[in-house]
Amino acid sequence: MKKKNLEMVLEKLKGFENPKIELEQYTTPPSLAAFIATTAELNGDLEVVVDLGCGTGILAIACSLLGYYSVGVDLDAEALKIARENAIELGVDADFVKADVSRFQCRKEVTTVMNPPFGIQRKHADRPFLLKAFEISKVIYTVHSAGSSKFVRRLSEEHGFIVTHQWNLSIPLKKTYSFHEKAFKYIPVEVFRIEKHEIRDAGR
Repeated sequence: MKKKNLEMVLEKLKGFENPKIELEQYTTPPSLAAFIATTAELNGDLEVVVDLGCGTGILAIACSLLGYYSVGVDLDAEALKIARENAIELGVDADFVKADVSRFQCRKEVTTVMNPPFGIQRKHADRPFLLKAFEISKVIYTVHSAGSSKFVRRLSEEHGFIVTHQWNLSIPLKKTYSFHEKAFKYIPVEVFRIEKHEIRDAGR
């Protein structure tokens, strides 16, 4: 499926009914979800996919629409209910698990896709998501606020990963909370592809 076609399908998904500001719940734009899923597929990174902090499921569902098994993980039962309804509506092979991401476990290394909290309400709220991704992943695609590159690169290197790609994008954010004045605005973000760094013996 081409990126534009995937984006059009994702436009049909339901977003948050009661977004929770303390969880920094914003719907990932279909254009961004389609970019991440199709880029990961082109790089040969998709097999089993985990979406940490999946919200209403758009990233997990995007990967499933491309033919890959996906699991979405989130703490919010209301968001997961919508995610399951979205998956059923599109007939995709995706499961959704209620759990704190720090406690989530899986049996094999996966590809993680995620749009974690940016840390507006709580500084470095994205850190637990990255730490769990380092624990379970061989490849990670993750979205962060502009200016996060130094932090993401340093934390990745500390955990045996390297940033192989960084895309600086501007994404449309729809009005979600009462204090938002405009119907939508564009915000700058950084999208990273992070890969587990395999250290080989020098004598080989």
